[in-house]
Amino acid sequence: MISNQILQSTIDGIKGITRVDLTVADVDGKVLATTMLGQPNLGNTVLDFANSPADSQEIQNSQYIKIYDEQQVEYILISAGAGENAYTVGKMAAFQIQTLLVAYKERFDKDNFIKNLLLDNLLLVDIYGRAKRLHIQTDAKRVVMIVETESGRDSNTLELVKAVLGNSSKEFVTAVDENNVVIVKDLADEQTNKDIDKTAKGIVAFLQKEGLRDIHIAYGTCVNEIKDVSRSYKEAKMALDVGKIFFNERGVIAYSELGIGRLIYQLPIPLCKMFIKEIFDGKSPDDFDEETLVTIHKFFENSLNVSETSRQLFIHRNTLVYRLDKLQKSTGLDLRVFEDAITFKIALMVVKYMKYMESFEY
Repeated sequence: MISNQILQSTIDGIKGITRVDLTVADVDGKVLATTMLGQPNLGNTVLDFANSPADSQEIQNSQYIKIYDEQQVEYILISAGAGENAYTVGKMAAFQIQTLLVAYKERFDKDNFIKNLLLDNLLLVDIYGRAKRLHIQTDAKRVVMIVETESGRDSNTLELVKAVLGNSSKEFVTAVDENNVVIVKDLADEQTNKDIDKTAKGIVAFLQKEGLRDIHIAYGTCVNEIKDVSRSYKEAKMALDVGKIFFNERGVIAYSELGIGRLIYQLPIPLCKMFIKEIFDGKSPDDFDEETLVTIHKFFENSLNVSETSRQLFIHRNTLVYRLDKLQKSTGLDLRVFEDAITFKIALMVVKYMKYMESFEY
């Protein structure tokens, strides 16, 4: 469970203080870490000791000490030397590794619990029972954030996200699939979406600095009970998908900001096709020329204000009116009328959604 790198670092540190050489092996005699020059030849000594009833024993001028994980021998520690000093150092090193085992096991158990919590794999009674055993607060304010990068999720991304958040025991960083990193973030009572946005933008900036590209972060609504964390996760997942369709230019998107896009995302494709056929009479907004599309989007951006739109497009007001009249003749919708503008806006979003979904079919 503990990496060989951590084991090596631990015994290197102890040797640096005590000047006693240490070796850690598994129960089959394979050396996992050592401070000795060259690889020590342990032969069958470790295997014989592991199968013996003794917890510690002096063998060939070295102290052999067993390290347990829940009553099972996990490692054998060898402390070079036959004296009391070697034995004391060996026991100290064994205790340190034993403590690491417990800490890593608890961390693994917490990670496993959070994954099952996110995926809604736990009964309500199990959620509160396991949270209590793992010393996880059940009534804290939390939000779930999902981090997606161009290269997908790998161990490096996971470690980078952990690094930017620090080593807070109240925040959990994990992965439930091969694509994304999931953050269950603890919040103070007074923190709002504005604060979450600031944190998310900080993560994006840090990951970009580390060379990652096309980073999207989505988050759900804040919850106050641990049982509702899975709901925040589902909301964040939807925000990630819907955000890529309708807000792709934004690096951070909240579930609460999805608006009508959230409803369109849940429509069946056949119904969308039927709606577009009715609105555009078999045509598609893709058939409009670039000038018309730019005019439409700019008109919506300026809340149907003719004067402001013509100013930003650097055209005469009458030219804009002419374009809108032309569009009305071809579609039957007058964008200067609020109801027609709403219908047209929804139609554009539906077409965008259909194109996005069709891209997954190929």
